[in-house]
Amino acid sequence: KVACAAVANVGAVGKRSAGKRVTKRPTHKMERGAWKLGTENASPMLVGTLNGLLDKYWERSPSAASVMEFFENSQKGPLYFDHFAFRTFGTNGCGIDSLAESFESFGYTRRDPFEFKNKKLNAFWFSPPTVELPRLFISELQVEKFSEDVQAIIDKYTKQVQGCPEHMLLSAVLGVLPWENPTLEDFQQLSEASEYAAWTLVNGCALNHTTISVHNLAQNNRLDDLVEALQRAGFELNGSGGLVKKSPDGGLLQASTVADTIAHAFREGQAVQVPGSYIEFAERLVLPEHRHLGEEEVKECHRRDGFEAGNADKIFESTTLASQ
Repeated sequence: KVACAAVANVGAVGKRSAGKRVTKRPTHKMERGAWKLGTENASPMLVGTLNGLLDKYWERSPSAASVMEFFENSQKGPLYFDHFAFRTFGTNGCGIDSLAESFESFGYTRRDPFEFKNKKLNAFWFSPPTVELPRLFISELQVEKFSEDVQAIIDKYTKQVQGCPEHMLLSAVLGVLPWENPTLEDFQQLSEASEYAAWTLVNGCALNHTTISVHNLAQNNRLDDLVEALQRAGFELNGSGGLVKKSPDGGLLQASTVADTIAHAFREGQAVQVPGSYIEFAERLVLPEHRHLGEEEVKECHRRDGFEAGNADKIFESTTLASQ
């Protein structure tokens, strides 16, 4: 279990300010891409890596940046991330382990495994070395369960970085693909077999999504209320399985936007709109055994931890909906 810490939140986010967390919200409108993690309780290299990922994420996900601006205009105090999510190909050393190895070296701990049989995916989540950083959710495509033609396309690209797992995370921080720019034909063939595969081909290890910790918001800190506020503000939300996805135990509530589409210039020179990233919202309720605690006593470790396969399966649809 995640140990209780002096802070009750995870993944603190603030405006750029010499690497320190901003605890008071400035009155002026922040520029897009100005949101950073800040903590002195973790390796500067780890925090820098996560912030490098965020830099590219804001550029590739204008809706996520708009959501952050929405929060900046409606919230007081810092925002917090619940988790970051990545997609990978489970072959040629490009799967979960290619990212996990780097994060585990900085103190992240591998937790529960998941399998999504219909989507042919495996996944693990990872708890952070300090409660101030986000959890990670890393998934991989079960490449061996697809046709030989699909496997051949994926192998053509992933074998280019075989034996260099550290290149996967580095490519994401730099905002480039770990393999050569794909052809439109390969993308279209993968799209017919798996939206997840096609997304990963053109996005690589870029952040698939980030997630705002709803219960740590100053206002609209219940997910139902936040969803209503986001809809009033004009954000398009993922309605697969309902706008709010709830775990069977009722302790984990999740919602997300529909992914943005971004222009990708394929190797042939043709630019085509493809699904990009999105932003999620998660509310973790206090566990039954801790409900006697006062509001000021509740820390992150008193809340429902981990993930739920049924919720995650529907959250995956955020990019599927964008591709339709």
